[in-house]
Amino acid sequence: MPIPAAPVTTTWEDVSVRTDAEGTHMSDAPPAPFPREQGRDGSFERQASRFRDWVRADPDAPFPAAAGRYHLYVSLACPWAHRTVIYRRLKGLEGVVSMTIVDPERDDRGWAITGGPGTTPDPVNGFSFLREAYLACDPGFADRVTVPVLWDTVTGRIVNNESSEIIRMFDREFTSFADRSAPVFCPTELERKIDEINAAVYAHVNNGVYRAGFAITQEAYERAFRDLFAALDLLDLRLSTIRYLLGDQITEADWRLFTTLVRFDPVYVGHFKCNLRRIVDYPHLSGYLRDLYQYPGVAGTVNFDHIKRHYYRTHPSINPTRIVPVGPHMDLSAPPGRESLSGAAE
Repeated sequence: MPIPAAPVTTTWEDVSVRTDAEGTHMSDAPPAPFPREQGRDGSFERQASRFRDWVRADPDAPFPAAAGRYHLYVSLACPWAHRTVIYRRLKGLEGVVSMTIVDPERDDRGWAITGGPGTTPDPVNGFSFLREAYLACDPGFADRVTVPVLWDTVTGRIVNNESSEIIRMFDREFTSFADRSAPVFCPTELERKIDEINAAVYAHVNNGVYRAGFAITQEAYERAFRDLFAALDLLDLRLSTIRYLLGDQITEADWRLFTTLVRFDPVYVGHFKCNLRRIVDYPHLSGYLRDLYQYPGVAGTVNFDHIKRHYYRTHPSINPTRIVPVGPHMDLSAPPGRESLSGAAE
């Protein structure tokens, strides 16, 4: 792109932020949502994904692509897992890779498989908690259990729990089993540009909302806040002249951004205090969000009940009452108004 971080000396004319002269000391900070992932300055430092093997189209690979062999564990609330749900649907892999949807409300035991509204059972392993999958592969696993998880039913182990890699596997390695009419969202000729955009959007937007929401000092929160809105401002400007992030073709970069944007107004504005502007306030990002939401098959992957219940009822240090807001009203079915835009990104 690139999307730079906002300068420390940026003047915000439309928001007033108060910083104590003495600063916020870590001893004064509230409990961290995830203590193992908290920096010494109160910032949120996301843990690395633990399982990083790949499914390959090669039949002789350790994990060869095959119909019926792999099982996907997801949460419809989680933006990272949501990516894989979208790809599974758009690539026509719903009959190829089976899937379990976990309960959106998580406690100290982690993601649970409950059979509650909007969830699905685990027909492969019969797990009650996703932690069981992690412990089956590493009995000493003590980090945070995350979704998505791609499970191999032949070897009985996790192949991968990194969403960015799972969606690229679905895009490229399962082509023999995918819908032949489905586009390739990361074509080789655009891979370098897609990777550049992904890196910037991940740092400042996808993970940026979490850096703001999980910060436990004022300074760490404000740094993340400035970076986030500097990035959103630049994205809105970029999308003023082109329909998608790389021009007139939807790519992986768009779907990776979409899962954050669709959660922004109902969750991140209030719960994570990302409240300088809503997505609906951006003239181009708002239409872009509607454009992607209305792409055939995508709306059915979005579950606002799961999204809101997860965030507002799972982070007691942020929302101790666990009350879930009723709003906001979002009309994602309104015309996007972006059909006339075309052309390649500069």
